[in-house]
Amino acid sequence: MEITWHELKKKLPNIKIIDIRENYLYSILRIKDSINIPYQFLILNPNDYLKKDIDYYLVCEHGHKSKLVSEILNKDGFITYSIIGGIKEYQKIEKKIIKNITL
Repeated sequence: MEITWHELKKKLPNIKIIDIRENYLYSILRIKDSINIPYQFLILNPNDYLKKDIDYYLVCEHGHKSKLVSEILNKDGFITYSIIGGIKEYQKIEKKIIKNITL
């Protein structure tokens, strides 16, 4: 399942955004209140991080990896959405590039 940033904004602030990029990318730029779980860990041990009765919104750099990871997790019974366009699309929409702090 996929969701746009515009659709996601309507659901704020009580949502779970998981940034599946590498830790160093997350440390440079991140979405406010998101958590970082690199996709390798999330795929290998989803039960360590997710509950099956909660919706999660996955973000990566451009939206490709989050779509793939979302499909894998959804097949295992989790409820996840890939954020279309990833963090790059967010930057275009919000025009807020703030480094080393949350947006």
